[in-house]
Amino acid sequence: MNTSFETPQAMLQELSIRNFAIIDDLKVSFSEGLTVLTGETGAGKSIILNAVNLLLGNRASSKLVRTGADAAELEALFMISADSPVNKVLSELQIDPSEGLLIRRIISRSEKHRNYINGRLATLQMLSQLTEPLASIAGQHAHQTLLKEDQHLLTLDQFAGLMPLRRSVHETYHTLVPLLKSLQALMSKQEKEAAQRELYEFQKKEIAAVNMQSGEDDILEQERLRLKNASFLAQTIHEGLNTLYNAPGAVVEKISGTCKAIEKAGQIDSALVGPCDRLGKLVFQIEDVVHEFQCYLDQIQHDETRLAEVEERLDQLNRLKRKYGGSLKAVLSYSERIDTELNGYDTLNVDIDDLQKKVDQCVANIGDMAGKLSEQRRYACKRLSQQVEKELRSLKMPHTRFDVLLEDHPCKTSALDRIQVKGKLCLDTGIDQAVFMIAPNKGEALKPLAAIASGGELSRVVLALKAILANNDDVESIVFDEVDAGIGGGTAEVVGQKLSTLSRSHQIICITHLPQIAKFADHHYKISKQVVDDRTQTFISPVKEKDRVQEIARMLGGTKITQATIDHAREMLENE
Repeated sequence: MNTSFETPQAMLQELSIRNFAIIDDLKVSFSEGLTVLTGETGAGKSIILNAVNLLLGNRASSKLVRTGADAAELEALFMISADSPVNKVLSELQIDPSEGLLIRRIISRSEKHRNYINGRLATLQMLSQLTEPLASIAGQHAHQTLLKEDQHLLTLDQFAGLMPLRRSVHETYHTLVPLLKSLQALMSKQEKEAAQRELYEFQKKEIAAVNMQSGEDDILEQERLRLKNASFLAQTIHEGLNTLYNAPGAVVEKISGTCKAIEKAGQIDSALVGPCDRLGKLVFQIEDVVHEFQCYLDQIQHDETRLAEVEERLDQLNRLKRKYGGSLKAVLSYSERIDTELNGYDTLNVDIDDLQKKVDQCVANIGDMAGKLSEQRRYACKRLSQQVEKELRSLKMPHTRFDVLLEDHPCKTSALDRIQVKGKLCLDTGIDQAVFMIAPNKGEALKPLAAIASGGELSRVVLALKAILANNDDVESIVFDEVDAGIGGGTAEVVGQKLSTLSRSHQIICITHLPQIAKFADHHYKISKQVVDDRTQTFISPVKEKDRVQEIARMLGGTKITQATIDHAREMLENE
């Protein structure tokens, strides 16, 4: 066993699982170094791994809740040092890490799950953000993930320390895409509204050319009526003037005579003075009316030319009224609306220009960053290949050649979110795609990892990459599951040694079926399954030094353990 460890910046200390799958209530403590979990197939090792995955931010399902329970509860306590990158994330989330990091998840049968970070409700996104630098799981999922080529680029960036630059590219990309969508929408709007703008401009000129005034149609209607009835109006006023004033015996003449007679009578009876005065005023009023009639008569026109002009003007106004709302007020209101719409088009042009400048700046920024990212990736490819080959040689793959093929994305310009920078397609990961190439046997040509790697080879490639990334302080705690897939014998011994070496600087938790790996454990736990009160339950218990021989013997010999098997197990532990 290791005798000295570098204390990790972040380390899993305790794990608690309740009402989860076949687990009723399970608690386990972890320490530095290499912790090994062993047990028979089906005992529940994968269930514990699933619980850890959920605590690291995986999505939950109510199907995981133990039968008869309303909710499952998962808790993990991590020790966090002051200089851990997790501390920075906690500070950004305004969470106090002074007493460590406690992650708690409640998986509800009603699908109303809850997440807590140090007692505070948290979103799944917050949890994933927090746990990204905290721990890593290399299990069957990691093997499958390694076969996906987008994971290859991520691994290269993690190895080369390019994640900050990669995140900058990602952020700029996802800033640029909405800008492009907005610009396309504005330009599409501009294109669609070009015909409408042309119509508005025509209508504005048509209305402006008439140069109408509010209420002008009512005034012209009155004038037209007068002009059409000028003869009738003149005759009527002329007769009225004669009756009131001009003809012999006119009304004014008779009232004036009557007024003079009553005025004499008023000298006899003063009671007649008042009525006489009023009668005299009436004469003046009639004379005023007569003057107005005379003036009106002088103004009456018998002008057919003017009548034609008025009727033409009214026809012009009526055409506008029929087209734009039925009244001159509606026409004027429509004209104001046209001005507003045309001003909006001018604003649209300004918006497009402003947005285009932002897009151009964003494209320039992402082009510069993606170019730098690509350049550093190409430099890192050779270094990663050399280190993987070195690690694989130590894992009994001495003739393996490994390379990272870096290529441009195939160009497709139809989709809006496919951005071209400097003639290359840029996604949120940059302008490159990476493919891990491997030739496990001497004399073979390099081929894509996904095409040729066996289970055992893939397990060792995963371990090699995890070891390399761990040396780059990618994460502090690493959980290995199925790292022993497809291997055995001397190769398993080498894998165990590699895990032991790795555990000197990182907390390593390994689920294994191989005694050659289990013997290197600094801390050994056995997972077992028992029936209690007619229900199956999973238990975990520490394997003390005196019991390790028996557990290693079980792993060597299965259900039938002989003295020879026990002696072999004891020898393995003594030679560790």
